[in-house]
Amino acid sequence: MNRNSSLQKRLGIGLTLGVTLLWLLGVAASGLVAQHEMNEVFDSALEETAQRILPLAVTDILNRETDTGNRTAPALKEHDEYLTYVVRDRQGSLLLQSHDADLRVFSARPREGFTNTSTHRIYGASAVSDTLYIEVAEPLAHRREAALEAGLALLAPLLFLIPVSLFGVWWVVRLSLRSVVEFQRSIESRGASDLSPVDKGPLPEEFKPTAVAVNRLLARLNRALDAERSFTANSAHELRTPLATALAKVQRLKTQLADQHLKKNVVEIEEALRSLSTLSGKLLELAKAEGGGAISQKPHNLVPILAMIARDFEPRAPGRIRLTLPEHEVNSLLDPDAFAILARNLIENALKHGSAQHPVDVIMTDDGRVRVCNGGAIVPPDQLALLRNRFARYDTETGGSGLGLAIVDAIASGSGMPLHLRSPATGRSDGFEAEVNVTPAGLREHSH
Repeated sequence: MNRNSSLQKRLGIGLTLGVTLLWLLGVAASGLVAQHEMNEVFDSALEETAQRILPLAVTDILNRETDTGNRTAPALKEHDEYLTYVVRDRQGSLLLQSHDADLRVFSARPREGFTNTSTHRIYGASAVSDTLYIEVAEPLAHRREAALEAGLALLAPLLFLIPVSLFGVWWVVRLSLRSVVEFQRSIESRGASDLSPVDKGPLPEEFKPTAVAVNRLLARLNRALDAERSFTANSAHELRTPLATALAKVQRLKTQLADQHLKKNVVEIEEALRSLSTLSGKLLELAKAEGGGAISQKPHNLVPILAMIARDFEPRAPGRIRLTLPEHEVNSLLDPDAFAILARNLIENALKHGSAQHPVDVIMTDDGRVRVCNGGAIVPPDQLALLRNRFARYDTETGGSGLGLAIVDAIASGSGMPLHLRSPATGRSDGFEAEVNVTPAGLREHSH
């Protein structure tokens, strides 16, 4: 049995096989008992037949006047004779036999009591001071046929009882484990960002400790993530004002310096402060993305939001963005702010890491798929899988915090949206592509 099969399947198969095996063992035991009892009945019939026929045979033999040879008892009409007999004297001379008796079945010398041959069961008895003997034979095939018919009669009800037992076992197991299956589905169906307690419901006593342990683990994990997000957001927020102040002072100092060497150093400090300011902004976006809240209460049309984000990048990269939008609205329960953060990071990542000689294609389709493609070198598969991680960058020579795709992945996974990263891009031999569906089943079911 597959070790990964469900408990319900294991119990159903195990109990069904167990019940079936018990039924078969019961039938086999009943058949053996029935066969033993039938043998006793058949032996009693042999003995009774011999004792009834022997006095009649003795009378017939003693009343013979001259003929002392063998005689065959006449049959009133043709019939199957299961019991055959012979009557002989002490020396084995045949005096009387039934009309269908086969002399090869009997031994040369008569014997008293029960004996067996390869084909018959024989009972012998004597009379007149052991001078006359009768032997009655019954075919063993007759007994085997009777035992087989009795066994089949016991087995026949199982053809009905086994399917009924199978259905009954599966129904009872399914009914008993219904709460466990619902508990399992409630855990499987929740998204990665849903850390709310699991409803224990009417779980069996054996599974309640598991539910309690799961809820405790979720609570601990939720507290740890809340603390991490709070620290990230607070740290980034607290850094923004000092960084902005320091950046302003450095920019003012740069205008006042005449020494080019010092001015170059100040410019490097300015760039470092800009990077820190950008990093603090990304950390705030990451904290918001991982904090949930990416789902709104009502659907929004995301087409104009994507168009606005693309226009915002036009002054920074004139002519590099090729925007393709659908003619109809694309409604989704994804929060507009979360979508704006997602789109901004995808476009920014494509502009920063893509080839400057190739445009960046930003495409939204009618079915809600958003694709951002850029040219450039191919990202190896092993590196491609790591780009979702924080501070992960394939090209370390290019500036950036390495948080853009981590923010996109946090929003996508928290909203139940599939995010696909491909390199080379679809329909190209180079480049990189990120695709996210903003209207999966969970985000569009109330949007139309």
